[in-house]
Amino acid sequence: MKQLEYRHVTAARGSLLFLKGGAHAALGERVSIRDKEGTIRNGQVIRTSEKMVLVQVFESTNNLDIENTWVRYLDTPFELALSPDMLGRVFNGIGEPRDSRPPIVSSVVRSVNGAPVNPAARAYPREFIQTGISTIDGLNSLIRGQKLPIFSGSGLPHNRLAAQIVRQAKLPDDASNFVIVFAAMGVSHSDTHFFQSEFESSGVLRNVVMFTNLANDPPMERLILPRTALTAAEYLAYELDHHVLVVITDMTNYAEALREVATEKGDVPSRKGYPGYLYSDLAEIYERAGRIQNRHGSITLIPILSMPSDDITHPIPDLTGYITEGQIVLSRELNSMSIYPPVNVPPSLSRLMKDGIGRDYTRDDHPRVASQLYSSYTRALEARNLASIIGSEELSQRDQSFIKFANAFENQFIQQGEDEERSIIETLDLSWELLSRLPPEELSRVTEEDIQKYHSWDSSLG
Repeated sequence: MKQLEYRHVTAARGSLLFLKGGAHAALGERVSIRDKEGTIRNGQVIRTSEKMVLVQVFESTNNLDIENTWVRYLDTPFELALSPDMLGRVFNGIGEPRDSRPPIVSSVVRSVNGAPVNPAARAYPREFIQTGISTIDGLNSLIRGQKLPIFSGSGLPHNRLAAQIVRQAKLPDDASNFVIVFAAMGVSHSDTHFFQSEFESSGVLRNVVMFTNLANDPPMERLILPRTALTAAEYLAYELDHHVLVVITDMTNYAEALREVATEKGDVPSRKGYPGYLYSDLAEIYERAGRIQNRHGSITLIPILSMPSDDITHPIPDLTGYITEGQIVLSRELNSMSIYPPVNVPPSLSRLMKDGIGRDYTRDDHPRVASQLYSSYTRALEARNLASIIGSEELSQRDQSFIKFANAFENQFIQQGEDEERSIIETLDLSWELLSRLPPEELSRVTEEDIQKYHSWDSSLG
């Protein structure tokens, strides 16, 4: 570590320090900033040239006296000490303990600026991960090594859904080797307490590593936190052979912090003021998840983001959709009907679902019954729209039976208690129970064998 301190600060703006002379700095290098009162702040070199160094200060530059500020270049990037003892612990965005317990001491230290997985080294995602939530397991199945985001909106219960996924997620055939890395950015004290108490009371905290950045914590810490969390996940997956599920909320807070720094740096803005490199920056994070050939462990990623103004075409969800393999969309309309989790079925999809369900993973009829549920529910929504125009009494008997199916589907399949965990077999059996409200001739996506084995048509329900 370098011992020299420099008093070369020429200006401070927002969270940025401008220093003259670039011979002492390397891009991405960690920096220690000492003010006139001796308080130490963390920083990182984000731009360097022969004449100038730009340092991003995590604790902001408030109350810094430029003439009495000393900077030490630490000759190292931001690093994280890694150990199996991380499980059950709570840290801030740069890996410092938040749980009043000692810091992790280990000979294994890694830079948080890891690289995306080389596409040539990737193994194709396979094997079903059970979340215990019917709308995910049955219709948008999560596959080991997949990146499956949740698109939410302000005021929707994505935090409750995230906590439920963390409590219930497991690999049906290898539950003992399954761990969670949970990262929260820009959350309130009450939300942080909610997450921690939920994990502690359910007993899953011992298999969870938590990283939290509070709303009143340095916004710049949010740019490090996802990388810190994924560094921990890579250690658990590729060195300890765990199957790791990483849940990150809320990526919108990350993107807002990135826009703030880009504006202060003077970068040319792109869509809605976000920097043009937002896509590559998000990809740098998301592409660290996956499976690697000849490695037992894996990283599965669920990033959660709140869509500004519920706009799915906003740059954050739009770019996320390009990088990831599907999306689960939450519905404000279903939420207003007190349906939890309010998963909007038609726009939700899992692009890798077909490769991790069926005979060898869940049950032979799973792909077909999922397709049939989508088809029947979509047909029912069309009947609802027609009823809103001409009145339900003018609908045919067939359309009325589909509307009854939609009501039952929303209130029995989508609706699920926060503490209700359904196995995939229970979800599939419930699917057939609902499809039995429709006559066999309306079921075109399943086989005759499926109908004979699982379907029990009751005309009184239709």
